[in-house]
Amino acid sequence: MDMDQLKRQAAARALEEVRDGMQLGLGTGSTAKHFVELLGERVAAGLNVIGVPTSEATRTDAMRCGVPLTTLDEIDHLDITVDGADEIDPQLNLIKGGGGALLREKIVAAASDRMIVIADDTKWVPTLGRFPLPVEVIPFGLGATRRAIEKAFAECGVSGQMAVRRARDGHVFVTDGGHWIVDAQLGRIADPASLAKALSAIPGVVEHGLFIGLASSAVLAGGEGIRVIERR
Repeated sequence: MDMDQLKRQAAARALEEVRDGMQLGLGTGSTAKHFVELLGERVAAGLNVIGVPTSEATRTDAMRCGVPLTTLDEIDHLDITVDGADEIDPQLNLIKGGGGALLREKIVAAASDRMIVIADDTKWVPTLGRFPLPVEVIPFGLGATRRAIEKAFAECGVSGQMAVRRARDGHVFVTDGGHWIVDAQLGRIADPASLAKALSAIPGVVEHGLFIGLASSAVLAGGEGIRVIERR
């Protein structure tokens, strides 16, 4: 079974948690895209739900699939957000943002009663950090912000190379919110909660890709089937 099939299996399992009348957060990325497509099939069959997309790409996919959409200005909470992750540890802490949508993803996840993370089982890691940590930053004063990030890394016992993310055309990648992303190759993050707190305190940092205490459960698809892990 190829990776795409595993992602679709995880998405299908998460869809079993969706009930008529729910307000849903719709994640971003290749695995979340499967969820949106499968949700569209259920909507076409009569399921009554409404979604808040976490990116313009997901908005486009949801509209194509016939999923009704709203915003967090129009509703006050979400029942479930279903989203992917770049890494998941045994405490269900996450690294997200490989697709560049971490700010909107975190806003939507925080507004939800539950966050279900869907992924293939290669995203399951004993310790976060193998995947580069995205840090969304304001372009103004980037040098000062990078120095502050380096200081936060040192205080939290991590270090690694940082690089401003580039798009496929070679130009600086710009998020849906108009910001830039610095990717940090840290290797291993022993205390993700402390690092998350330190990064959040830096004025030039808009958001970071450490999702601490937000995921309620993870649905992992692998060669031996589906595994569901609940946050303890």
